[in-house]
Amino acid sequence: MTSGLQAGLKNRHLSMIAIGGVIGAGLFVGSSSAIATAGPGILLSYALVGTLVVLVMRMLGEMSAANPTSGSFSAHADRALGSWAGFSIGWLYWFFWVVVLAVEATAGAKILSGWVPAVPQWGWALIVMVVLTATNLVSVGSYGEFEFWFAGIKVVAIGAFIVVGALAIFGVLPGVHSDKAGLSNLTAHGGFLPHGPGAILTGVLLVVFSFMGSEIATLAAGESEDPQRAVTKSTNSIIWRIGVFYLGSVLVVVALLPWNDKSIAEKGSYVAALDSLGIAHAGQIMNFIVLTSVLSCLNSGLYTASRMAFSLGERGDAPKAFARTTRRGVPMAAIVSSVVFGFVAVFFNYRFPDSVFLFLVNSSGAVALFVWLVICFSQLRMRKIIQREAPEKLVVKMWLYPYLTWAAAALIVFIFVYMLTDTEHDGRETVLLSLLVAAIVLAISLVRHKLGRGRTADTGPAAEEMDKVPVG
Repeated sequence: MTSGLQAGLKNRHLSMIAIGGVIGAGLFVGSSSAIATAGPGILLSYALVGTLVVLVMRMLGEMSAANPTSGSFSAHADRALGSWAGFSIGWLYWFFWVVVLAVEATAGAKILSGWVPAVPQWGWALIVMVVLTATNLVSVGSYGEFEFWFAGIKVVAIGAFIVVGALAIFGVLPGVHSDKAGLSNLTAHGGFLPHGPGAILTGVLLVVFSFMGSEIATLAAGESEDPQRAVTKSTNSIIWRIGVFYLGSVLVVVALLPWNDKSIAEKGSYVAALDSLGIAHAGQIMNFIVLTSVLSCLNSGLYTASRMAFSLGERGDAPKAFARTTRRGVPMAAIVSSVVFGFVAVFFNYRFPDSVFLFLVNSSGAVALFVWLVICFSQLRMRKIIQREAPEKLVVKMWLYPYLTWAAAALIVFIFVYMLTDTEHDGRETVLLSLLVAAIVLAISLVRHKLGRGRTADTGPAAEEMDKVPVG
């Protein structure tokens, strides 16, 4: 065993990880309920959350370009806010992704068992988890290669969907005539906001979590040949990635079909859109694309959880074994422990779907917002440290600092508060359970500090720097 990750990711891997990271399975699966809730106005919900993600990723890009690390925002929070922050957000993020492993393994198994019913659904979940675990255990390069192709399929599929859909909307798609398609669908069925302006915020609650994964490129950059260049490139491209893949594809869906068309709820928004054009086997085509997205999310989730565990181990916030790597630079203990928890969660999904597993899903639901908020407050302090210690490393800068940082933090807090009023879509339960788990993790961090088992937040060179730096 050795101690250190290796630069096994190529530039093409990082580029596709950055592009594919924003295209989660939630975009394909969850958009139908969001469209039904807000109508064409869901575009404003996606635009609002997309703008927030762009701002948060800009802050993270600023810190990660100056100090690329496998711990990303957790390591930055550790230095900027104290070890309690790095410990808490790191473990919450790990918890989020191991629960995602179970969710995505089950989703993939449902599709595969539909194609090959001879293998039971739990068998497919097991096969998928084992194969991707083996991939991650070989080397970081094998993870990057798998993700390159998974993400590539997603990108090509969405790109083709947008092009075909746009041609149909403007009536120039050869061999296809759709009497439902047209930009008039944006206003013709009860207006652009059929359920009123308030539906925009409700839509935000439904789409916000489908953006989780944008930050993966900053974690992966630590294992690339030129981390600073990789972070800078992924940060600068986030605007067009969200604009094209989210806003572009959803615009095509709501322009191809009336937002209240029954087929959207029955088949899913993207399948219904393809079906409306008379494209043969649209359902199976989308099942393949969704399966690819699920496998991509599983692959990246396992990688991300293990690298966060590795970083926590390096900083003394997790067992030291997590920070050990093989000769190929693979943190085996961190990967295996993440997979084990994922397997346990899969078991709960099949054995106790409406109790234990539902608790796991809801209690991890708001972690994305926790992560984004921590990034905001970390950047407020890290900017001053970087400017004083190594201003030449500020190759990526947050726009209108500190005003846009505070505006983004305020919007995140507002979403939290608004979720507490949402009982129809389980927003209140998700926030309360997530806060409960966050409080437990934070309490563990404080107890470790009191017992002297972890690093303290008020000692060491990083903390000394913090004493000199005023907030904001």
